[in-house]
Amino acid sequence: MGERYGETDSRILQRECAAVSVPWGRPETLEEGSYALITQRLGGSITVMSGGNLYRIDERNADALGLEPQLPPALPTQAEGEIDADSVERAAWAQLATCFDPEIPIDIVNLGLVYACTAEPLGDGRYRLAVNMTLTAPGCGMGTLIADEAREKLLGIPGVAEAEVSLVWDPPWSREMMSEAARLEMGML
Repeated sequence: MGERYGETDSRILQRECAAVSVPWGRPETLEEGSYALITQRLGGSITVMSGGNLYRIDERNADALGLEPQLPPALPTQAEGEIDADSVERAAWAQLATCFDPEIPIDIVNLGLVYACTAEPLGDGRYRLAVNMTLTAPGCGMGTLIADEAREKLLGIPGVAEAEVSLVWDPPWSREMMSEAARLEMGML
């Protein structure tokens, strides 16, 4: 699971910055000159504490915090003829593992939030991905944001023409669904 927290330090916003409040999922604007404590920087987003509240900032706005934007990990390349449902599904699971809960420094796969991921051929070497995932709590305001992020990342996989990420509630999530590595990281063993 690797480095969880990345850079954690206090910063002053160098410009106005779009953010999303955590856990409510509401768009907000953080003002230039505001203090922000970086709590995690994972999967293309930065979680900060500012004014006593948590916010998620897109990595593309890292410069507002005086940071260089980090490039996303390169997608696996596949030679012509290597794209099949199995390889698309493996790439999809890898991409889903780059989506992080903004409050918990563990990806959604190791958290046990992804229940299913299947690739269906559309013809012409293109695929449709169907993902069922849940959240740690049904009332989480970040659910749509996390599902949209997962969908966007899945659409970046070579050969994927469509991606549907559905939030499901059955079975309800429990900590037993977490991978052993995630439980160890969280001190839950």
